[in-house]
Amino acid sequence: MSLTSPGRVLVVGAGMVAHHLAEQLVARSPEGVWQLTVLGEEDAAPYDRVHLSDFFGGSDARALTLPGTPWLDPRVQLRTGDPVRSVDRDARTVTTRSGRVEAYDQLVLATGSWAWTPRTEGTDLPGVFTYRTLADVEALRDWVARRTEELGRPLAGAVVGGGVLGLEAAAALQTLGTSATVVEFADRLMNVQLDDGGGEALRVLVTGLGMDVRTSTGATRLGAADDGAVATMGLSDGSSVPADVVVFSTGVRPRDRVARESGLAIGERGGVVVGPTCRTSDPSIWAVGECASFEGECTGLVAPGNAMADVVVDQLLGGSATYRPAADGTKLKGVGVDAASFGDVFALTPGALEVMFADPVAQTYRKLVVSDDARTLLGGVFVGDTSLYSSLRPMLGRPLGADPSAFLAPEGGAPAPGPDLPDDVVVCSCSNVSAGTVRAAVTEHGCTSVGEVKKCTRAGTVCGSCVPLLTTIVNSTLESAGVSVSNAMCEHFAMPRAELFALVRRDGLRTFTQVVEAHGTGRGCAVCKPAVASMLSSTNAGHVLEREHAALQDTNDHVLANMQKDGTYSVVPRVPGGEITPEKLVVLGQVAAEFGLATRITGAQRIAMFGARIDQLPAIWRRLVDAGFESGQAYGKSLRAVKSCVGQAWCRFGVQDSASMAVRLELRYRGLRSPHKFKVGVSGCARECAEARGKDVGVIATEKGWNVYVGGNGGFTPRHAELLAEDLDDDRLVQVIDRFLAHYIQSADRVQRTAPWVAEYPGGLAELRRVVVEDSRGLGAELDAVMAEHVAQYTDEWRATLDDPEKLRQFVSFVNAPDTPDPDLVYAPVRGQVRPARAGDDVADRNPVIARTLEVRS
Repeated sequence: MSLTSPGRVLVVGAGMVAHHLAEQLVARSPEGVWQLTVLGEEDAAPYDRVHLSDFFGGSDARALTLPGTPWLDPRVQLRTGDPVRSVDRDARTVTTRSGRVEAYDQLVLATGSWAWTPRTEGTDLPGVFTYRTLADVEALRDWVARRTEELGRPLAGAVVGGGVLGLEAAAALQTLGTSATVVEFADRLMNVQLDDGGGEALRVLVTGLGMDVRTSTGATRLGAADDGAVATMGLSDGSSVPADVVVFSTGVRPRDRVARESGLAIGERGGVVVGPTCRTSDPSIWAVGECASFEGECTGLVAPGNAMADVVVDQLLGGSATYRPAADGTKLKGVGVDAASFGDVFALTPGALEVMFADPVAQTYRKLVVSDDARTLLGGVFVGDTSLYSSLRPMLGRPLGADPSAFLAPEGGAPAPGPDLPDDVVVCSCSNVSAGTVRAAVTEHGCTSVGEVKKCTRAGTVCGSCVPLLTTIVNSTLESAGVSVSNAMCEHFAMPRAELFALVRRDGLRTFTQVVEAHGTGRGCAVCKPAVASMLSSTNAGHVLEREHAALQDTNDHVLANMQKDGTYSVVPRVPGGEITPEKLVVLGQVAAEFGLATRITGAQRIAMFGARIDQLPAIWRRLVDAGFESGQAYGKSLRAVKSCVGQAWCRFGVQDSASMAVRLELRYRGLRSPHKFKVGVSGCARECAEARGKDVGVIATEKGWNVYVGGNGGFTPRHAELLAEDLDDDRLVQVIDRFLAHYIQSADRVQRTAPWVAEYPGGLAELRRVVVEDSRGLGAELDAVMAEHVAQYTDEWRATLDDPEKLRQFVSFVNAPDTPDPDLVYAPVRGQVRPARAGDDVADRNPVIARTLEVRS
């Protein structure tokens, strides 16, 4: 049948795939004579289930609702809140719950799936939820609010299932103010999507967010409180956890009841059996999405469902398209950590090779799976850093064009595929949009921005993981056509970071929601959220752990400490200019001994203590704060330290008091949040013992005063700082540095160090000198005021956290046993201290406190 002739098409189900089918039918047959009716079970219009967790970040049902464009066509009707109860295949009619009878010529089943819950005693108790629909999350939110008021305390939350949705549910519980224990029967989180290495890396990151992770165990029983509501969860390992609210996220099953009862063929594992055209055993009935079983498999992702919908639309319009399943990827979102995978994650392809790179310092894990000749990409796993995911996933099954290890090397030894992708490579798998289609949207349809391309092609409108690659292709195509490229920070803010920063400061905005409402659109993304978090911190908009601010922060900022490879943290108090009194040295030694921490003098002239559990951090901070220490912010994008030599006070070569100047500068710029970390060095003479010219700001003493250098750094691409001004007196030196840093914070791009900012400054260093030193644009007073405001409003983040009971609640190893050390932490002695144990170490005692103190002293 062709829908160019009269016909009635009936779609059972009103989810994302049904919406896509209606959208494509309208777009591909603008003049066709047909009728389309979509019948939905839920009261709500089709909504974005992929971003359901955004509901807890401030989005409401309206924000999640999918565009209503298809329903504007007079040929299309949408009826919600009245599910189909039966199908009469002989009469070609369906009957809804209300008794309404609808006739059809062609019937499309898009009934989706339902959340499966294992047989566990107590699943019917009040306070037990699934995590699948808008009604589910609304009920969950309402329960937490009501139950918290009834009990008069924060709730203990538990999630059964450590997959993508389970982790999103756990993050949602934390956003609602509850704790979160994740129980996973497999031996690792996201066990379907991640290998052992990726699962362990994810566990470390998730634990760092305050979640209690229990793997290799299951929920056996839910216990009730005196009023009948859920209160505890018993586990298969014999333990139990408090659980005032429980969310089950243990998988889905196809909703095939109506099809089964109507006599359609059903797969062995459920689902309506379909062939390559997505027809069922009845030639007038089709099935798409999660309810369809193709070659014995039911998909649980949106992308394959949309591909099926495209096939059905083409077939109905007289075409010959067929469905071919394609390996797709999965990306974790809305949790606060990054994880993604695609293709042959477990290297099951015969002869497959695995290339891995793990960085325990940066807490990242990356793996590529390639063919036996190391040429063809077969899969990938990314945890902690998913920047390569969007560009490499479209290359699945294609030649990489470079040594696979080069893609995983620090800083990216090989450029990720992007502008030069072949036209037939699928960029957006959710909407099945190829690179050629994206380019055609620019060259043939006149699109001049990523937003316009998204509207034209629907690429990047579902899960959003392809947006970075989409942006690269769009910008490259525009540049090739001679069109100037937008410098918008992302799709949600149509302006660069510097412009948005100025507006945030001008308007006095203090939350991400306010910034979006005033100057952006949508719900934000992984690009703009941390960038706005940095702006809010730079403008003194509140403590980084305030509830809405905390959701924007990177992993380390969540706990004001740097996570180490074993999931513990380093504690690095500030030591201005490297000067420390004997009394403070004694305190550091006492704290390290008491908590069994390893100590090390850092290259920034501070003393770092390693191996602190998350539950120990407040107690350690309290000891240090009471002794006069404060946070050294080794975890933040801010001033790290001011390194100095002893200078004129002790050194016979010193010509200025570099130590005093270093202390002055560090106390002035401590806590100053910026687009990236920055470091300062002060040398008392030209011999440069403080390595000042390798710093973002370098100060070198002269007979007449001070020379100041800017834009230096070490790392993967080292760069010497360049001379900005010379022979300055003390106060003028401070003023020049004030203005340089304030100008950098206001005008640099997101996560841009001073070195590339100085190198790319319009007009070069000479123009930067005119602006900062000579005040050619009259910005001096404004920049002075910015720094004066920072100095006046500085507060120590450790002390502020200790003074706030709400913030302290997240610093526990296990929510049900806050004083119990993590049994997975094992240490081995080395040179009178300890380090995380390695394979082959003989460490009998697994208790971290006992192991460290006894072994070090023995």
